[in-house]
Amino acid sequence: MIYGIGTDICDIRRIRASLERHGDRFAEKVLTTNELAVWRLRSSRWPERGVKYLATRFSAKEAFSKAVGLGMTMPMTWRSCEIANLPSGQPTIVLYGALRDWFEARGLTAHITMTDESEYAASFCVVERKGE
Repeated sequence: MIYGIGTDICDIRRIRASLERHGDRFAEKVLTTNELAVWRLRSSRWPERGVKYLATRFSAKEAFSKAVGLGMTMPMTWRSCEIANLPSGQPTIVLYGALRDWFEARGLTAHITMTDESEYAASFCVVERKGE
């Protein structure tokens, strides 16, 4: 049974401008430790891929927060939600701390997809109750 659906479209130019204004602090606020390592690697090799990586993660976390109905209120925080990839390349959501506990207590599972183009990153998230 569907618990919630969330979508988000992110203007990559706004992410780039935030990075220019705030430097790494913006990425450090939004990304988990694992995501930061990938972002730094991509940014050092291909700066534009680093910007798009940050934009897709930002967008995916926004879509997830909408799908669970919390927005950016506790227990949902930027760093308690990680967008990782399975060995196949499929994106997946990894949760930490109070958000993980909240999510598991409700018997939920999430599916996420992301894309980026020249100016926009977009994400779509479906959250379901397990076994219904």
